[in-house]
Amino acid sequence: MNVGFLGLGNMGRGIAGNLLKAGHGVAVWNRTPGRADDLKTAGATLASTPAEAAKAGVAITMLADDHAVESVVFGDNGILRALPRGGVHISMSTISVALCERLTASHREAGEQFVSAPVFGRPEAAAAAKLFVIPAGSDEALKRCEPLFGAIAQRTLVVGEEPKSANVVKLAGNFLIASTIESFGEAFALARKSGIAAPKFLEILTSTVFTAPFHQGYGGIIAREEYDPAGFAAVLGLKDVRLALAAADSVGVPMPVASVVRDRFQAAVGRGYRDKDWSVIAKLAAEDSGL
Repeated sequence: MNVGFLGLGNMGRGIAGNLLKAGHGVAVWNRTPGRADDLKTAGATLASTPAEAAKAGVAITMLADDHAVESVVFGDNGILRALPRGGVHISMSTISVALCERLTASHREAGEQFVSAPVFGRPEAAAAAKLFVIPAGSDEALKRCEPLFGAIAQRTLVVGEEPKSANVVKLAGNFLIASTIESFGEAFALARKSGIAAPKFLEILTSTVFTAPFHQGYGGIIAREEYDPAGFAAVLGLKDVRLALAAADSVGVPMPVASVVRDRFQAAVGRGYRDKDWSVIAKLAAEDSGL
């Protein structure tokens, strides 16, 4: 299948690379073209504009935020005008529910298909084709996307027919991850301030009641205090929790814990940690404890 892939950040590079390995034809676009050099060596073609990438008939976006997606889709050289009728746009970005609704309506009006397919997994999972894809869209569009999801994921879990439902799941999931990181940070601060070594505390936790790879991974980062390089930046964590709160507000759901976690990310950004891994909010708990 021929695909246009837009956005070669920490996640996008691994996803595009695995599409190439699976035999798909991939045209890549990124604001900084130099990030595509290794993919070009692997067989990708370089598109000069989002519109050029979208001419493949299938366009995948993996971009940082609403603004970036809006620019790539609705701009003068954007996807919306360039996708052929019946073409499909797969959005893997973590975006607002409101923007997803706008994208769904705009593509429908243009005679195009839109699938929201955010993913769970860090960059190392993207590189290893071990992501979890959570798509939502029409049955026809999802069927068309199956070979692409199969090339990048260890499992695909369809949410439903309404694209925005996938964004709700992604935002709710990221809120749970962020709130767990905050709780881990507070617990590690308590242990360390009480004279318990962080590695020992981690060993006990992850050998008993918190045995998931997620707990082991983030618990290890917190125990080692290794917040560079960032798999997912703190400033993006702040963005996602804000989006979760906006989604909750739109349907009248109070999320008091999310408000606390948002403030922790805001504090982390304010302390100069915006580009560190989002698990750096655990460092705030340590600092607040005098550690």
